Amino acid sequence: MSDIKQQIFKELGILEETVSKLSSAAHTAGKQTDLEVAILTEQVRTLREKNTKASDFIDKSISILKSLK
Repeated sequence: MSDIKQQIFKELGILEETVSKLSSAAHTAGKQTDLEVAILTEQVRTLREKNTKASDFIDKSISILKSLK
């Protein structure tokens, strides 16, 4: 009976260690995901600003071309 208890405690210890590692990995993955979202959000904001500037330049170019006709 003592051997069975020792085996159970050993397996529970291994399980506890595995759960701890998985929890840590999940926490790290969450931080990584948050960082990736922040980077992508910044990139989208920058691209939108560039798109707005490009659109303004195109509008000005069209206006200049129309005035040259």
